Amino acid sequence: MTSDYCFYIFLLIGTKVICDSLEDHVSGGGGTCPLGYFPCGNITKCLPQQLHCNGEDDCGNHADEDNCEDNNGWSLQFDKHYAKDKYNKMKSLYAFQTKTPECLAGAVPAECVCQGLEIFCDAVKLRAVPSVSSNITMMSLQRNLLRKLSADVFKKYQDLKNLYLQNNKIRAVSKHAFKGLYNLTKLYLSNNKLTNLKPGVFEDLHKLEWLEMMNNSLARLPDKPLCQYMPRLNWLDLEGNHIHHLRNITFFSCNTLTVLVMRRNKISSLNENSFSSLQMLDELDLASNKIESLPPYIFKDLKELSQLNLSYNPIKKIQIDQFDFLTKLKSLSLEGIDIANIQRRMFRPLRNLSHIYFKKFQYCGYAPHVRSCKPNTDGISSLENLLASIIQRVFVWVVSAITCFGNIFVICMRPYIRSENKLHAISIMSLCCADCLMGIYLFVIGAFDLKYRGEYNKHAQLWMDSIHCQLVGSLAILSTEVSVLLLTYLTLEKYICIVYPFRCLKPRKCRTISILVLIWIIGFVVAFIPLSNKEFFRNYYGTNGVCFPLHSEQSESTGSQIYSVVIFLGVNLAAFIIIVFSYGSMFYSVHQTAIMATEIRNHIKKEMTLAKRFFFIVFTDALCWIPIFILKLLSLLQVEIPGTITSWVVIFILPINSALNPLLYTLTTRPFKEMIHQVWYNYRQRRSKRGKGSQKTYGPSFIWVEMWPVHEITPKLTKPVLCTDSSDASVTTQSTRLNLYM
Repeated sequence: MTSDYCFYIFLLIGTKVICDSLEDHVSGGGGTCPLGYFPCGNITKCLPQQLHCNGEDDCGNHADEDNCEDNNGWSLQFDKHYAKDKYNKMKSLYAFQTKTPECLAGAVPAECVCQGLEIFCDAVKLRAVPSVSSNITMMSLQRNLLRKLSADVFKKYQDLKNLYLQNNKIRAVSKHAFKGLYNLTKLYLSNNKLTNLKPGVFEDLHKLEWLEMMNNSLARLPDKPLCQYMPRLNWLDLEGNHIHHLRNITFFSCNTLTVLVMRRNKISSLNENSFSSLQMLDELDLASNKIESLPPYIFKDLKELSQLNLSYNPIKKIQIDQFDFLTKLKSLSLEGIDIANIQRRMFRPLRNLSHIYFKKFQYCGYAPHVRSCKPNTDGISSLENLLASIIQRVFVWVVSAITCFGNIFVICMRPYIRSENKLHAISIMSLCCADCLMGIYLFVIGAFDLKYRGEYNKHAQLWMDSIHCQLVGSLAILSTEVSVLLLTYLTLEKYICIVYPFRCLKPRKCRTISILVLIWIIGFVVAFIPLSNKEFFRNYYGTNGVCFPLHSEQSESTGSQIYSVVIFLGVNLAAFIIIVFSYGSMFYSVHQTAIMATEIRNHIKKEMTLAKRFFFIVFTDALCWIPIFILKLLSLLQVEIPGTITSWVVIFILPINSALNPLLYTLTTRPFKEMIHQVWYNYRQRRSKRGKGSQKTYGPSFIWVEMWPVHEITPKLTKPVLCTDSSDASVTTQSTRLNLYM
């Protein structure tokens, strides 16, 4: 007993090892490539999944770019059944060759054209079906004004094989409209206004193989089996209708159907036996419906299915064994679907699968045995790298360095700028601290890009779900919001003191510090609230590799969407409008006062200098925020936004203010220039007088006041202003005040 027991244990262990070994060494062509790698044709070289079908010759013999087209499903069926006249038919559907054969249909209406036994009456404004010879084999009535198909209207055309009625205005079809069409093989009713199909309407179409009814208004299909009188039906296209339900009986007896297209309808639920009769089905397209769940064994009878499209349905969960019966499946589309319970087990039985399409490129790691997996990138990250583009990888470090260095430099130099107003210096240093956080955010993103270089897809989902990503995203939002609020506060201070100089109250240290503390508290609250309720916000910061919540996808939670809109289109847009309005009012106030003054020429020059500074401040704000406002607005309108644009916004556009604020608010201001001038002058003096004893260094004859009214400067440091006109005095005061601010 003991020996037998041990034998079975070893047998199970051996079986497990063999299975694992086979799983880890599957290949695309019978080679020895490990899981996730595929051979380069006949040469003994394997490349990872992400390098196949990426548009580049990574193998050296183009083997990795061969057979990348997805020709499964309808395309393959079309070639198989209609290869003989594929190209000629594609041309003759809508036009015919210049050299036409003699008309064999006798007299035809003047507006129609005859070619052998084929009649073309396209786009000639017909309101009724014309009467022609009964021996015709093809009739094309496309793009006319037909509104109704009456009973027996085609009865005499018993030799008719192809009937084209697309792009009319047909609303009603009589039950006996197609009576007598015993030899009809193709019927096109697309782009009309059909609302229902009467039972028995296809009663005489025993040889029909192709039925197209795209883009109508069909709300339901007949209660009786659709193929009851069409046993040869091979192709059925019902795309773009309003069908809500598929009954078990709908496709009963459609034994020869190979292509079924039901995309862009309103199907909300499916029965387990909806497709049980379609044992020859090669393609099933259910994309862009309202399907929320799939019955466990709905695909169990589709043994010949090679292409399945379930994309853009609100499917909440996919069963682990949902696709187990689709052993011949070659193409699977799951675009636009969040698969919360995704795992390799779902796709492992699909050994013939060559093309798979997901919503997120990170999902490709769950189907490593599939050679072509799309998408390869979300525009920000790729299968290999957190930052897909080399330009992104370089610039994230460049922008990070510029932002951090510029703001740290200003923080260190600000205390040395001689000024009586230390409160403004505190505000600017606070702004630099906020902007420096943006540089730190970019630095962390760059660091994790280096960490995951070449194998990002293995860690993508874990990274976006990690606390590191959440904290980094919070840091970016904290920097953004504090910077926006501080810029708005500084702008309002300038606006009040310049436009309303006599109402400007003397700032107090307590008030200024209180406002700064409040701004930082608001920033922390805004940044960290999404981390407090996972059910409401879901993975607010982890929607992309750079952890920044622009949220352009409609599948995100309602809480995330509302919160993101409130921040970006509410708070930030309001702040931007305030800044633009305030700077415009400041410049207009000085301009109007200068016009009233007697010495206009002198003030115009000052206005032009101020105008340039105003322009750059407002321009950089606009350059940073207008693209974000536009993106949010487009996302609300459900416009699909490529991830590449998001990456450009986060890495190139969003940090613009953080990188340029030190330049605009400190490095180009007159106090800073005066300090640099003083340091440089003293350096030259020390160098020229070296060895000749100490000598008093140069010092400015005034101290710059950056923020507050001129009357606050001590009398010892100001000179009296002699004015003969009150308007002249006013413009002098305002221009001086504005110069001190800028």
